[in-house]
Amino acid sequence: MSLLVQYFLLCILVISSTANLNLKVIGPKPSDQQPGSKGYDHDAFLGKETAKKFEELSGEESRRRLGIIFDKIDTDHDGIINEGEMEKWIGITQKRHIEEDTEKKMKRYDVDGDRKIKWDEYYRTTFGGLETDEDWKFGEEEGFSYKDMHKRDRKRWEVADLDDDDHCTKTELTAFIHPQDFDHMREIVFEETMADIDRNGDGFLDLEEYINDVYKPETKGEAEPDWVATEREQFVNQRDKDQDGRLNEEEVRAWIMPSDYNYALAEAKHLIYESDSDQDGVLTKQEVVDHHDVFVGSQATQWGEIFNRHDEF
Repeated sequence: MSLLVQYFLLCILVISSTANLNLKVIGPKPSDQQPGSKGYDHDAFLGKETAKKFEELSGEESRRRLGIIFDKIDTDHDGIINEGEMEKWIGITQKRHIEEDTEKKMKRYDVDGDRKIKWDEYYRTTFGGLETDEDWKFGEEEGFSYKDMHKRDRKRWEVADLDDDDHCTKTELTAFIHPQDFDHMREIVFEETMADIDRNGDGFLDLEEYINDVYKPETKGEAEPDWVATEREQFVNQRDKDQDGRLNEEEVRAWIMPSDYNYALAEAKHLIYESDSDQDGVLTKQEVVDHHDVFVGSQATQWGEIFNRHDEF
């Protein structure tokens, strides 16, 4: 196998492994990073691409620009950001990320430039470097299968392709890339998620499978953090409703497909809670700037692209 082919295969491996992270709760998400992490908060507040660029700014510059952002979020210009304004902003950021990511993928896959992606175009762009049986087996020792990835992608493609013409329009491609954001894709994402975490394939999740999904120790024998013990308790006392020691399909669906969960609202509540110094339920500009590390990365955070689009920055 040539070094070029090996590099191509490693690229697919990295892309595919990151694409399937954090699918445990199905629904629109502000970020694909771990909920509760600073990276997740920054992506939700700024957008994934702009968050990366904002990390190059100094602390002073990030605070200055964060103040300008505050004024954009404060749509009623009363000098504070309430929960509704924060939720709306996160929703806008999330929508922008999805649109920009889909357009980027559209350009990558649309070989003939007709603004429709044929399955053959997607296949050649994604799997075109897999020319031999050895290529297709690359990564299997680490538990990754290109054959399984191809089978999964094809099945998801057929669900996203609503008119069954084996082409994806931009809307259909969006459903293929971001299936958790479309109601008609929820079932396929549920099936993919179960395939990932139901290691013994019995159609149920036992406690070990559940914990292996939410926690992976970095070193062998390391002590579990306290939150893992909390997850064990939640499995036993909340998720396993019939108390038979495992989660059946209905119980798994209640876990990963909650009907009343709003990511943007949950993140808005979280950001306000983390930054609300006087605990009055709203944020002033000073509170946002004082807690800039909650919102942005920088040598301080992640926003560059938004700033570059607006002369006022």
